[in-house]
Amino acid sequence: MSAELTREQESSLLKLARRAIENHLGAGGGLKPGPGAPVMKEKRGAFVTLKVDGELRGCIGYPLPVKPLDETIVEMAVAAASQDFRFAPLTPEDFVRTRIEISVLSLPRRVRDIGDVEVGRHGIIVSKGVHRGLLLPQVPLEYGWDRETFLRHGCLKAGLPGDEWKKGAHIEVFEARVFSEKD
Repeated sequence: MSAELTREQESSLLKLARRAIENHLGAGGGLKPGPGAPVMKEKRGAFVTLKVDGELRGCIGYPLPVKPLDETIVEMAVAAASQDFRFAPLTPEDFVRTRIEISVLSLPRRVRDIGDVEVGRHGIIVSKGVHRGLLLPQVPLEYGWDRETFLRHGCLKAGLPGDEWKKGAHIEVFEARVFSEKD
C-alpha cells in the first residue's frame, strides 16, 4: 500500500461516508470532499460496507485506484446505501442503525499457486472471461471459511461454478486496511 492512514484520517473518512449518506437521504445532492491530507487525495481502491443491526445491507467499491480516496469514499458510501442490487435502498430509519466499515485496498497481484492465498490477510478477485467476483479479506473470517471455501465463494460471486478456481480461473489477491465506526 502507499502511505498508511492515521487513526484520525480513518475517523475522518468514516465521518465523510456518514455525511455523504445523510446528504443523499436528505437533500439528495452530491457531497464534495474538502481539502485534506495528501493521502486522502491519492488514488486508492476502496470499498464501503454498511451493516444494519449487524447484518450486511450494502457493499460497493472500486478494486482499483481510479479516483482520489476521499472522492471514492463519498461515491461508494452513497452507492452502498442506494445501488447494491442485493438489497433495498437504505431508508432514514435504517440509517440510524447503520454501522459503516471502510476497506482501503492495496493493488491486486495475480497468484499462480492457491497456497499463496492467505485467509484473513488477502482479499481475492476471481476472473475468467467476462466473469469477475471480489471478496474482501474480512469475509472468510466472518463466516469461518478455509482457503478452498473462500475460493469457491469467490468463483460463485463471479458467476462461475464453485470449482472453477481449479480449472483456469485467474486468482488475484490484495490486502486491505479495514476500519469501522465500532473500532
